[in-house]
Amino acid sequence: MLPPRILRRLVLAPLVIVVTVFMLVTLPFWLVVTAAASLRLPPPQRRGLRFVWFGVAWLTLESAVLIACSWLWVAGGARRQERHYALIRWFLAKVYAAAVRIFRLTLDIQEPELTHDEQAARLTRPIIVLSRHAGPGDSFLLIFHLLELYRRRPRIVMKAALQYDPSLDVVINRLPNAFVPRKAGHKGVIEEIRRLSATMSDEDALVIFPEGGNFTPRRRRLAIRRLEEKGLAEEAERARGMDHLLPPHPNGAITAIEACPSADVIFVAHTGLDDLITIGDVWRKLPFSARITAKWWRVPAAEVPREREDRIRWLYDHWERIDAWIAAQRMAKTG
Repeated sequence: MLPPRILRRLVLAPLVIVVTVFMLVTLPFWLVVTAAASLRLPPPQRRGLRFVWFGVAWLTLESAVLIACSWLWVAGGARRQERHYALIRWFLAKVYAAAVRIFRLTLDIQEPELTHDEQAARLTRPIIVLSRHAGPGDSFLLIFHLLELYRRRPRIVMKAALQYDPSLDVVINRLPNAFVPRKAGHKGVIEEIRRLSATMSDEDALVIFPEGGNFTPRRRRLAIRRLEEKGLAEEAERARGMDHLLPPHPNGAITAIEACPSADVIFVAHTGLDDLITIGDVWRKLPFSARITAKWWRVPAAEVPREREDRIRWLYDHWERIDAWIAAQRMAKTG
């Protein structure tokens, strides 16, 4: 059960700062211990030092965000959204820079070619982002790109348990996002999506992951079985044809489109670190140099289907396109 907000503020947030100071003071010790433990491993498997460096960098940045949020609260700026979006932009830029240096991360984003009018339009209308869900870094990279290139203010519906992260808890709760407790179920998620989408301005972006979770073969089989049990034979057949994605849940995407019909829709595919789902996966499988490739497809609001059944088929059409793109990327990598 998630502790009350006042307890999270008085205990968890200060604890992060205390742990950060401890790690900084004892950093030489951890580096020596990690280096000694890695001597017998081949170079590609010597991940310990990199994880220590990145962990300390992350803690330091988290502490800086918490201190900045405290200052904003004392100065009366806790409700100033633009300052908090700037703080998120700074944090993500620093984390991304650390990942580039420490993990040799490269990010290649293939965006659609736009005419001059389309280029202008993409910056003057709200957008609904429908992204595949794969690995721990997809949300981070997606939000970083929205903030940096599109200059958008992302809105996300998240699990309430993520509030255990103090900096996320403080910053995100001061902005138009939603933390949904497990007991709220699917209905609660849909209601929050409707609320966030209906109040978007031209500078906002609602981010949705229609799969509802990371891909695994077992989850794929269960999802197809559920479609069959509901009598959705067409959707089940199309899901069987996708090897790298879970079938999308259409209700969230359709609710967002209905609540904000003026929004353009962007579909996002990405691959590169798909197998790194858990912390254990990251520890065992993280390559010496990491590369993530992403591709975006933009659909103007006027081209989004109007009827529900047409929208479901349209969503599956794009999911099949994403699945084919992932297959092509993997084939190019191995071939």
